[in-house]
Amino acid sequence: MQNLSGKCASQSQPTRRGVMALLSAMLLSAMLLSACAATQTGSIAAAAAPETQAALVERAQEIHRQSLVLDAHADIVLPSTSKTYLGADGLSKVDPAKLRAGGFNAVVMAVAVGPGPRTTEGRMLARAEADAKLDAVSQMIAQDKNLALALSPTDVEKLHADAKTSIILGFQNARSLNGQVDTLDQYYAAGVRLFGLNHLGHNDFSDSSRPLYIAETRSYEAAEEHGGLSPLGIAAVKRINALGGMIDVSQMSKAATLQTIKLSRSPVVASHSNVRNLSNVSRNLSDEEIDLIAEKGGVIHLAAFGAYLVDLSDPELLASILKVRRDAGLPDVYSYPYELYWEIADPKKRQSFLRAMRAVIGPGSVDRLVDHIDYVVNRVGIDHVGIGSDFNHGGGVSGFADASDALNVTIALVKRGYSAEQVEKIWGKNFLRVFRAAQNLADPVN
Repeated sequence: MQNLSGKCASQSQPTRRGVMALLSAMLLSAMLLSACAATQTGSIAAAAAPETQAALVERAQEIHRQSLVLDAHADIVLPSTSKTYLGADGLSKVDPAKLRAGGFNAVVMAVAVGPGPRTTEGRMLARAEADAKLDAVSQMIAQDKNLALALSPTDVEKLHADAKTSIILGFQNARSLNGQVDTLDQYYAAGVRLFGLNHLGHNDFSDSSRPLYIAETRSYEAAEEHGGLSPLGIAAVKRINALGGMIDVSQMSKAATLQTIKLSRSPVVASHSNVRNLSNVSRNLSDEEIDLIAEKGGVIHLAAFGAYLVDLSDPELLASILKVRRDAGLPDVYSYPYELYWEIADPKKRQSFLRAMRAVIGPGSVDRLVDHIDYVVNRVGIDHVGIGSDFNHGGGVSGFADASDALNVTIALVKRGYSAEQVEKIWGKNFLRVFRAAQNLADPVN
């Protein structure tokens, strides 16, 4: 058998050599054709080569320059604002110099008020705080020729073309309405275009996603007061629609959010909310809320706040968070890890708690922010995602510490495979679409 096999093998060699010669000729011909095609269409090898980090950054820089970069939520700084909320330089995280350094073309500055007693005096104090913030942002605009108040999406686009930064006024917490729906007209006349009814604690208009802690009883207020919107809240939604304002559902309870979306005749936005399925924080959005916002044409703006991005599914992390809270004398129950730090009377102990909690949960990261963006995009599509930093109240994200770091977000998006068109939608086009829809659906002016 061996000899026969050898004989057959010997006789087959010329045939194999012929086949190999034919294959070699065919391969050479194909290579010549490829080379010819490459001279006409560019180097195939170069097109297939992986993009270098330097080239990716350069591409991201160009996309960033071409985009209308808009932050859907930042807070207005007053002299009384805690330095813990500000930049390392003691200034606003969205001061004009930082906005320019980050390539921002527009920012929504929120006329926000915190929780307080629901009394006549408490409501008057809330209105005074709102008025002070309106004055502060007016002074900021007056002192910088490169800033201007934008009252419409057309204003934003024209200011962008003129290389100026748009300031869009937002509103947060209906406490400053003093129980009067008509007060919304005053804020709209002052330039406010984005209206959010809630912050920490329920109010006369709507339930909050973060019930207020009552120090005297060492307990939280009821999870729900109105079951969503009160009659005042329903009237407020209708009035905001009639004025042509946008409605912001960030910080509303789930019931209030769903009710508002269904009631509103124009799309809504969440100006600074993250994904509850990735970070189980009470003021983050459930899948049901995300789905309905998108179904009605709205936009979810993911927030650069480390405490709302942290993954709370790790039992060891939860145990560490609980220890830090107990060491500081804070309740075991919380809606986010830092909650109630303001109840620590001793400033040194308060800072010690904040440092300890930051060490446990980490600073957050741009990549984690983009994880939340990815989640919303994969669930409901690119047309329903934006960015709202929550600067001057939130923050703590490594790589996006203030407005000057915005390019890092674009670089991270490009690394994840987002196209220039998709990045432009995330940074501003989606917000402007809702802004335009709200104004187009307003009641005719009498």
